[in-house]
Amino acid sequence: MAPKKRSHSTSSEPEKTESQESKAKRKPLQKHQFSKSNMVQKEEEDKREGDKRGGTEGLQEVVRQSRLRTAPSVLEFRFNKQRVRLISQDCHLQDRSQAFVYWMSRDQRVQDNWAFLYAQRLALKQKLPLHVCFCLAPCFLGATIRHYDFMLRGLEEVAEECEKLCIPFHLLLGLPKDVLPAFVQTHGIGGIVTDFSPLLHHTQWVKDVQDALPRQVPFVQVDAHNIVPCWVASDKQEYGARTIRHKIHDRLPHFLTEFPPVICHPYLSNIQAEPVDWNGCRAGLQVDRSVKEVSWAKPGTASGLTMLQSFIAERLPYFGSDRNNPNKDALSNLSPWFHFGQVSVQRAILEVQKHRSRYPDSVTNFVEEAVVRRELADNFCFYNKNYDKLEGAYDWAQTTLRLHAKDKRPHLYSLEQLESGKTHDPLWNAAQMQMVKEGKMHGFLRMYWAKKILEWTHSPEEALEFAIYLNDRFQLDGRDPNGYVGCMWSICGIHDQGWAEREIFGKIRYMNYAGCKRKFNVAEFERKYSSAD
Repeated sequence: MAPKKRSHSTSSEPEKTESQESKAKRKPLQKHQFSKSNMVQKEEEDKREGDKRGGTEGLQEVVRQSRLRTAPSVLEFRFNKQRVRLISQDCHLQDRSQAFVYWMSRDQRVQDNWAFLYAQRLALKQKLPLHVCFCLAPCFLGATIRHYDFMLRGLEEVAEECEKLCIPFHLLLGLPKDVLPAFVQTHGIGGIVTDFSPLLHHTQWVKDVQDALPRQVPFVQVDAHNIVPCWVASDKQEYGARTIRHKIHDRLPHFLTEFPPVICHPYLSNIQAEPVDWNGCRAGLQVDRSVKEVSWAKPGTASGLTMLQSFIAERLPYFGSDRNNPNKDALSNLSPWFHFGQVSVQRAILEVQKHRSRYPDSVTNFVEEAVVRRELADNFCFYNKNYDKLEGAYDWAQTTLRLHAKDKRPHLYSLEQLESGKTHDPLWNAAQMQMVKEGKMHGFLRMYWAKKILEWTHSPEEALEFAIYLNDRFQLDGRDPNGYVGCMWSICGIHDQGWAEREIFGKIRYMNYAGCKRKFNVAEFERKYSSAD
C-alpha cells in the first residue's frame, strides 16, 4: 500500500537562501561545535573509551556509535541549511508526489553524507519514500577500468547498505540527462537532492537535468564533499591558501559537527529497484582495460575507514615530520576514498583531531592539507572555468610562460616516452612507474614530476595537457580538483608567487634533481620503482 500523501510544501527547507540563513541569529551549537576546551575534554573521553575497549573495536563501530549519540535521526538534528542551495525555480512539493530522490554522484557513500541526510530529512518530514539513483555513463573523461572498478565495487557496498535501510538503490545506465528525468516523471518523484562538484562536467550534468525536469519538481544541491560549503567559504576565486585559510577556520565551528545517522526509512515504496547486474555493467563499459586495478586500495567505505584507522594508529605520529619524504610511510593514503566520496573528509578530520594533544604538529598539518588546501582546490575550479588551461593562470604567469615558450629545452619527450617512464631522469621515471603500477604518486614527487614535464615539452600548453592526461589516466584520484590544481600550481603558478626568472620556467617556481637529493634518499626511491621491474 502506498504511503499517505500530504500536501505540505518543501518551502520551509530548500527555499531559504544563504543570505537569509547567514542573517538569522544562530544559537551556539554547544553539542556539536568543537572549541579548544571541549575538544580537549572530548579527546580525553575518547581515550578513556578506547582504553576501555582495549583497542579491539574497529573504527566503523566507533563512528556508528558517535552518530547514534548525536541524534536518533536527521529529523532531530539541527541541519545547517547553508549547506543547501536551490537549483530549480520552484521549491513546493506537489500533491501527487510519490517519493523523493537522492541523485548520488560525487559522494558515493550512505553515512556521513550531508546530501543523503538532507534527502532523508525531506522525505521523513513529508512521510514519503526515499530512493537513491546513480547514473552510470559507459565512458567518462578517459577513465580506465582502474577507476571504474574502484567506483563500481564501492557502489555495490552502497546498494547493499541502502537495501538494509529500506531505501531502493537504482543504477541508471546512461548520462544523467537521458535517464534521470525519465525516472522522475515515470515514478512521480516530488523532489530531487544531489551532491556538489565544482567541475564543468558535473555542473553541466546538473544544468541538463534541471532543463529536462518538469518545472514544478524542486531540485536542490548539497555540498557533502567540503566541510565548509564551497559557496559559503568564499564568493570569489581566492588567490591562495593564505587568503582562504582564515575564512575556512572562522566557519569551522559552524560546520565541523558530528553526523546524525541515515536510518532505516519508515515509509516504504511501491517502486522496486531492479537488481543490478554488476558484472554486466563492467562488461558494458567502453573504457581502456589496459590500466589494471591496484591491490593496495580496496574500494568502499568500510575499507576506507580501515585505512583511516591504520593512518591514525601507525602513520599519524610521523605525518608532521616525514610527509614530504617519499621513502617514509607517513601519508594517510586516503585520496582514492576521498575522491570517490566513499569516505567523508569531515569524518577523517573528526577522528584525526581527537589526537591533537599527542601529535599537534601532525594534526595541524593534516587539517591544512585535507581541509584548507583541498577546499582551496574546489574554490579554484568553482570560480575559474579555465581550471585546466593556461588561460586559467594569473596574468603574470601567462605572460612569463609565453615569453619563455620558445626557449631551448634541454630534452624533449613524446607523450609515449613519458607514459612509459623513458627519460634521462631516473627519479622522474621512478615516480611515473609508481603512478602506473600503484595508481598513486607521493605528493612531494607530484610537484617535481609535473615541473619536469614543463621543462621537457614544446610549450606550457603541451606540458599541461600531458600532465593532466597522465595524472587522470593512472592516478586513482584523477579528474579531481586537487589534480587540476596540482598541475596548475606546478606548471602555471596557481596559488603561488613569482620567483627569480630563469629559462623555460620564467618566474614559475623551479625544482630540480639536486634539490630532491637534499631532501631525501633519491637512490632508495629509484631502486624501489625501477622501470625495469
